[in-house]
Amino acid sequence: MGFFDSLKANLNKAKDSLGEEFTKFKNSAVLDAIVGGCTIVAAADGSIDSAEKQKMLGYLRTSPLTKAYSMDQVVKLFNEHSERFDFDAAAGRSEALRIIGKQRSNPDIARMIIRACIIIGGADGDFDDREKDAVRMIARELGQNPSDFDL
Repeated sequence: MGFFDSLKANLNKAKDSLGEEFTKFKNSAVLDAIVGGCTIVAAADGSIDSAEKQKMLGYLRTSPLTKAYSMDQVVKLFNEHSERFDFDAAAGRSEALRIIGKQRSNPDIARMIIRACIIIGGADGDFDDREKDAVRMIARELGQNPSDFDL
């Protein structure tokens, strides 16, 4: 098994495990934080183009992280976050970080959000430096050490 096959297998295993963990913490604030993190990672290159929006919505539709919710709710949250980024990227990032930061007091949820963002960043097979920087920022907002996640 090559490096990329091994990486993909590990990401799939982590995704399944995370889906089970997310079900334990099912609430709309956690979902909002995960979708906000997803949006920050999608916007890591400076914008969220329509292809990225479609890719992220496709991922959210099939993700075990969001299967505990109605797809309408997930899509609504993603659209709200991405519209903020479309209007003003800095304001969108700030609002997403504010929402994410509400989960700081629960380290289990904080770590789950970070792992979800890592999986989202690697969903296309290329977890690039800008996406890693975005996840590091999310980790710091949650009071977590990015190096604990190999970032």
